[in-house]
Amino acid sequence: MTSLPFPLVAEPDEFARERGRLLFAGPVDFVKGVVAMPGLPPADRIEVCFAGRSNVGKSSLINALTGRKSLARASNTPGRTQEINYFALGDQRYMVDLPGYGYAEAPLATVKKWQALLRAYLSGRQTLRRAFVLIDTRHGVKAVDEEILTLLDRTAVTFQVVMTKADKVSKAERDANIAQVQGALGKHPAAYPEIVVTSSEKGDGIETLRAIVAGLE
Repeated sequence: MTSLPFPLVAEPDEFARERGRLLFAGPVDFVKGVVAMPGLPPADRIEVCFAGRSNVGKSSLINALTGRKSLARASNTPGRTQEINYFALGDQRYMVDLPGYGYAEAPLATVKKWQALLRAYLSGRQTLRRAFVLIDTRHGVKAVDEEILTLLDRTAVTFQVVMTKADKVSKAERDANIAQVQGALGKHPAAYPEIVVTSSEKGDGIETLRAIVAGLE
C-alpha cells in the first residue's frame, strides 16, 4: 500500500511511542461543552479535534486513546449532541470532540446552527494544529464525508484521515476501501499525506495516533 499516494503512516519509533504513552497516561479531564464561540476555553495550548459522521466510532476511539472507558459518551441518535466537547490532556494539549455529522434526523435549524459554529471554530482557532477525520473502514469516504473535507480545505485546516473499525472487514475489503480513501484524498489540498488505520476494539493504530498527537508543535 505504501507505493500509493497517501500511504499508511509508519509505526512510531520508541521515543515517539513513549512520548505518546506518557501524554495519554497523564491526567485527562473533561473541561466543558461549548455551544458558541465565546464559550471556548482560553487558547493557551495546542489542540487537535476529532470529526466524523455519526456512528463512525469516534467516542470509542477517544476512549481507547485515553484508556478511559466512558470519557466520551456515544449517542445512537445522529445530531443529538450539538456541543464542541473539550478535554484536557494535562496542561499540554486540548483534545476536542466535534459532534458527529450526517444529520438526517436533526431539525434543519439545528443543523444550520451547528454548521455555522463548526465553520467559526475551524477558521478562528489559531491553536488548532490538526483535525483528525474518522472514516469507517467498512465504507470508505461517503458523500457526507466529502462535505467536511471540503470545509477543512476552505478553512485551511490540515486534516488527517483516521480509518476506524479496521477489524470489521476482510483484508481484501480493507485494502479496497483504503485505496478508495487514497483516491478521494487526492482532491483535497488540506489533507495530510498519511493515513492512520485503527481498531478501537483490538488496539490497532492507537499507539501510532497517540504519538502523532504528542508530536505536534
